[in-house]
Amino acid sequence: MRVIFMGTPDFSVPALDAIHADHDVICVYTQPPRPAGRGKHPRPTPVHQRAEALGLAVRHPVSLRMPEAQADFAALNADVAVVVAYGLILPQPVLDAPRFGCLNIHASLLPRWRGAAPIQRAIMAGDAETGVCIMQMEAGLDTGPVLLRDATPITEDDTSAGLHDRLSQMGAALIRDALARLPTLVPEAQPDAGVTYAAKIDKAEARVDWTRPAQEVARMIRGLSPFPGAWCETPFGRLKLLDARSVSGQGVPGEVLEGLTVACGQGAVDLLAVQREGKRAMGAAELLNGLGEVKGQRFS
Repeated sequence: MRVIFMGTPDFSVPALDAIHADHDVICVYTQPPRPAGRGKHPRPTPVHQRAEALGLAVRHPVSLRMPEAQADFAALNADVAVVVAYGLILPQPVLDAPRFGCLNIHASLLPRWRGAAPIQRAIMAGDAETGVCIMQMEAGLDTGPVLLRDATPITEDDTSAGLHDRLSQMGAALIRDALARLPTLVPEAQPDAGVTYAAKIDKAEARVDWTRPAQEVARMIRGLSPFPGAWCETPFGRLKLLDARSVSGQGVPGEVLEGLTVACGQGAVDLLAVQREGKRAMGAAELLNGLGEVKGQRFS
């Protein structure tokens, strides 16, 4: 089929590769290059870089609301558009232009966690599982009917980064299946029950509240790892927290009990991976080797 691909971050790249293997990707839409690095030079998105490596045509409009942009999109005469974390709103003329419309790869089990941050929110909420849906796009926010879905358990070993990579690969496999069977798939309307919204992660919510139960704190740390990263203040400076497990323990919230085990409102958390300001990420043992004993110190 003639496919338009629309995506921006690393999460989208495996899907582009999978579709390119089977179909004619006639154009790739992505976000414009943004200033990055020390020199603040414009850097193409991961999808842009991969598309160029594959020899594909790339467009990066700042908006699709203008009639000219919509006409350019329609003139491609695509059979279908596949959208994966693109980052721009698709107006109705764009949604209607391809013969089979626009399909979205969404990283949750809809209708749970519609919106911007489904991976992080699923971990932070303590969900037992999440997954990927192939959805027929419509004007509402992730409200369209679902063509295919696949689930995966969330374990206490999962950080946002690890789950992100797993769901990215699952999405690539699922969209390949969906496109192969597209004319015969029957869309299933999302139920009204169970709708939740995954609000964009705000950096203001990343500071750890040690008065919360340990399970909540550990899930928050894993859900925000690596970005924006949960953090706390310590006697040796701000500490970014990248991995943690809830354990038994009792003390004043924020008190270091043993090693890097920190007391919470109920129970405690073992901090397994951390990062000091201006330093690389490291395990708890490596941090303690450099700092010495921190038992009894307070984190806030």
